[in-house]
Amino acid sequence: MDVRKTVFVGHSAEQMFDVIEAAEHYPDFLPWCAGAVIVARDDAEVVADLTVNYHGVRFGFRTRNPKRRPTWMAIGLERGPFRHLDGVWDLMPLGPDGCRIDFALHYEFDSTAMAKLARPVFERIANTLVDRFVARADRILPAGGPPASDSVTSVQASPEPGAQSGAPPIPPAQAGSDAEGNASAHRSEPP
Repeated sequence: MDVRKTVFVGHSAEQMFDVIEAAEHYPDFLPWCAGAVIVARDDAEVVADLTVNYHGVRFGFRTRNPKRRPTWMAIGLERGPFRHLDGVWDLMPLGPDGCRIDFALHYEFDSTAMAKLARPVFERIANTLVDRFVARADRILPAGGPPASDSVTSVQASPEPGAQSGAPPIPPAQAGSDAEGNASAHRSEPP
């Protein structure tokens, strides 16, 4: 499965990078994230153990993520129930108070049984991930530039054997309010 999303936000690349890189705070705003532990962090990479627990589907994985603050962070699987999990966050500064975020993620579960169980949930997670980070930034950062603009999402699915859809949706951040009812200027509309 491949997910690509581009969004323009009213926060600097530095601010958005810090929100994205701070995996220890994921349980505070990602409804599927039951736990996040930083295993190692330095200027060149961050390694984190994440636990997914959403609608009865629970699994953990570790990522090793090379980074170049404030414009780039890769996502690399170290261990977990995936055959492949790799991605990239590209942040392009647009002046002091805005940036463009380009997100790409490719993943495939390791086994047919895991794919059947977890793929529908992980599809929802992947498709709403950028919206969740922008909503988090809107909540915790001072308003900088113009409100976030419409986003562009591209999803290319290649069904895994025995995969089924139908997981309950994780709602994206909507214009007007976020998941906690706070005002938010971010809008995300389907392509």
